[in-house]
Amino acid sequence: MPAPTAGVAAAVAPARPVRRDWRGQRPFWGGLLVTLGGAEILFTLRAPLPVVLHMGMQGIAGYLVPAVMVLCGVLIVFNPAQRLFYSFMAVLASLGSWLTSNMGGFLFGMLLGVIGACVTFGWVPDQPLRRGRARRERRRAQRRSAGSGEAAGPAGA
Repeated sequence: MPAPTAGVAAAVAPARPVRRDWRGQRPFWGGLLVTLGGAEILFTLRAPLPVVLHMGMQGIAGYLVPAVMVLCGVLIVFNPAQRLFYSFMAVLASLGSWLTSNMGGFLFGMLLGVIGACVTFGWVPDQPLRRGRARRERRRAQRRSAGSGEAAGPAGA
């Protein structure tokens, strides 16, 4: 009787390349960094710390700027056709958070947002694979063709 985890591994294995292909067709990591930066700033707005600094405009701007960052990060991932506009808006919101939201979430959220927006801005959709990844893809294709050839050989004999 096969182990119960073998069935789970077999069910998950085909889904992994599908997720990689989906992530490869969009600026996933840039959008994730922008979203995490906005979320970090939102969480530091209500930090129960005595060192919380309130600089600049208080009130709705402190919540609006990181909310725009989170929205831009989600839209970068799910609508990559407009990634340049969203990355531009994300970098402006990230830099604006320095004044409105505890110095940009104590600098960490602002840096995550700026780095994510720059990664998104530099992402090119139809770029050829890098040498290392192209080599891995060729090896994987050779293994698949060798595996199907071995399975067909003994069955025909």
